[in-house]
Amino acid sequence: MTLPTMLPHGRAEILAWCRGIDEGPWTSLAVPERITYPSHEMTVQLSAAAALTERVRLVTTIIVLPAHDPVWTAKAMASVDRLSEGRLTVGVGVGGREHDYRAIGAGFERRWQRMDDAVAVMRRIWSGAAPFEGADPVGPPPVQPGGPPIIAGVMGPKAIARAARWADGVDGAWSLDGKAEDFEGPFRMIEACWVDAGRAEVPHRSTSIWYALGPGAEDRLRGYAHDYMRIFGADLAQWASSAVACFTPEALRNAVDNARSAGADEFFLVPTTADPAELDRTREALGL
Repeated sequence: MTLPTMLPHGRAEILAWCRGIDEGPWTSLAVPERITYPSHEMTVQLSAAAALTERVRLVTTIIVLPAHDPVWTAKAMASVDRLSEGRLTVGVGVGGREHDYRAIGAGFERRWQRMDDAVAVMRRIWSGAAPFEGADPVGPPPVQPGGPPIIAGVMGPKAIARAARWADGVDGAWSLDGKAEDFEGPFRMIEACWVDAGRAEVPHRSTSIWYALGPGAEDRLRGYAHDYMRIFGADLAQWASSAVACFTPEALRNAVDNARSAGADEFFLVPTTADPAELDRTREALGL
């Protein structure tokens, strides 16, 4: 389950969501990142979740890694790993919104190579290596040996092939309507790229979907999709708004079943309301 990070909310909502998610049956709690959007800052929200939960894994979906300093990011994520007692998984990607980069003074160029390089830096920092000769190591040391697992938030053959060199898995196969083919093709591509890279272990495969339940669900879901995608232009925003489909219990169940059948290790549900009652509606819809 994803926190309603992208939606306006305050203390009461975050308390209810974190505690409700931790009660189950969710396996993990996800936190996304945007800059030029009315969203909460990712590390702040992760820290709150680390303090307010005891059981679920915490997952970043995703850190726009090339927009940030990798040493600072390694320190922040190691801190969350310690606060959560080793429950963190770090999802990273390049994002697609130049405005997010510009807003914090980051360059948009060569971002794929910069992400590859940043992952290597983060792993060195987590191993206890100093950031430069003569410096002290950057703490705290993460609870998980070698640092948290790193999942690549990427799609497409070239991006997945790059990720197969350094990631523990891929969060891809994004779907608007939850159809089986949206998951099956990308997951098979991930597995093939792991084989081509000479990786013996099976990659972690995950994906996500926007959904809405309850009164006004269809209008809420379509409005959320349009607002989130309008940075890419009116045509794409309208397409996303018309393509979303998970606004009934049946549609949500079908999407979950399709992701499971395709081999998803995790399927992140992304709510389109900050109302904690959506957790109860989701449990009911999925029979949990």
